[in-house]
Amino acid sequence: MKERIRENITEPEALERLYREDKKSFEADFEQVYPEIQDTDIARFWKARLEFDQPAEKVYNPSRLDIIMLIVACTITGFLIKLPEIFNLSLKEFFYYAKDGAIIVFFGLSLFSILTNKITDRKKLVFTLFAFLIPAIFINLLPSNRESNSINLAYIHLPFLMWCIFGLVYIGFDTKDKTKRIDYIKYNGDLAILGALILIAGGILTGITIGLFSAIDVHIEKFYMEYIAIWGLVSAPIVASYIIRNYPTLTNKIAPIIANIFSPLVLITLIIFLIHIPISGKDLFSDRDLLLVFNVMLLGVMGIIVFSVSETSIHKKQSFSEMILLALTAVTLIIDLFALSAIFYRLFEFGITPNRIAVAGSNILIFGNLVLIMIDLYKVNFRKSEIESVENTISKYLPVYMIWTLIVVFGFPILFGMK
Repeated sequence: MKERIRENITEPEALERLYREDKKSFEADFEQVYPEIQDTDIARFWKARLEFDQPAEKVYNPSRLDIIMLIVACTITGFLIKLPEIFNLSLKEFFYYAKDGAIIVFFGLSLFSILTNKITDRKKLVFTLFAFLIPAIFINLLPSNRESNSINLAYIHLPFLMWCIFGLVYIGFDTKDKTKRIDYIKYNGDLAILGALILIAGGILTGITIGLFSAIDVHIEKFYMEYIAIWGLVSAPIVASYIIRNYPTLTNKIAPIIANIFSPLVLITLIIFLIHIPISGKDLFSDRDLLLVFNVMLLGVMGIIVFSVSETSIHKKQSFSEMILLALTAVTLIIDLFALSAIFYRLFEFGITPNRIAVAGSNILIFGNLVLIMIDLYKVNFRKSEIESVENTISKYLPVYMIWTLIVVFGFPILFGMK
C-alpha cells in the first residue's frame, strides 16, 4: 500500500480509490509514508482529512493481535537464545553466541516481519526457513577454534549476512524495487536509535531491580542476568521494530535530527584525527592496531553516511546537510586510501593471510561505493541533481556487499583450510 500511495500521490482519484479499497491499511501506511510526500498539497490535504476527527495528540491503541505477534516473536527468540542451557552445552567450548547469536536475533526480526505483514506465500516462507537454516548448519559444523582466522572471519561477517537475509524478508522479496531497499536502510537507522534507547532503559531497570533486591539480602543477579536480561537483550530489536511500525511519527522526527547533528560532528572529528596522525608519530604501515582502528572507524563512518543520505532525502532540499555529506564522503575516501595503502603494503611485505584478504576486499568495496556516492553528491550540490540519485547508488551497491559476505562466510574457512 505504501508504494501505491507514493506512485499515485499526484492522482487524487487513484488515492480515493485506494482509500475506499482498504481504509485501515491506507491510514496506517499513509502515516508512515507521509514524511516523504509532505511537500505536496495532496498529501497535506489527505493528512488533514484523515486526522480531522482525531484529537490533537493521536494516541495509538495497539490491537490484541499486534501484542500477540510481538509476544510470539520475542518468546521464540528468547527460547532459541537459551538452547545451550536446555541441552547442557558448554558456552566456552562451543561458542554458541558467536555462532548463533546473530542468526537468532535476525530470525526473530524476520519472524515478526512475516507475522505483521501477513506473508503466507509458501515459496517465500520456505526460502526464509532455508536462508536461515543453511548458514546455521554451516557455522555450527565449523570447528570451535579461536586460533583460526578464517573461522573467526566467518563469525564476524555472519551478522551482516543475516542482516541481508532479513532485508529480503523486510522488502517482501521484491529485489527489483530500489526504493524498498532505501526503506530498509531508513528502518535500520530508526531501529538503531530506538534499540539503543530501549537498551539504556533496560540497563537502568536492571540496576534498580538488582539494587532493590540486594538491599533486602535477596541476590537475584545470576538468575536475572541469565534469564531476564539476555531475553530482553535479544527481544529489544523486535520491540523497537514494533514501535517503528506502530508509532511512525515518533521515529520520523528523531532520526533526521540525529543525522543532522552527527554528520558535522563526525566530519570535524575525522579532520582533527587526520591532522594529528603525523603529529602522534604513529606509523599506519607498521602499527597493526592503528590499522584496525582505521578500518573500524571507516565502517562506522560509512554507516553514518548511508544513514544520513537516507534521512536527508525525505525532507526538503537541505543544502548545508548535502554539502556536509559531500565533505564527509571526501574525507572518508582519504582515510580509505591510507588504509588501502597500508593493507597492500602489509600484503606484499608479510604475505597473504585470511585477515589481510578480508580487510583488503572490504576496503576495496567501500572505496568503490564511496567514489560513486561522492560523484552523486557532487552532482547534487553543484549540478542540481536530486539526492534520490545517491539513494539509488547505495541501493544498487548492497548486493555487492552481500556477495562478498557470502564468500567470506562460506568460502574462507574452506579456501584457507580452517586456518
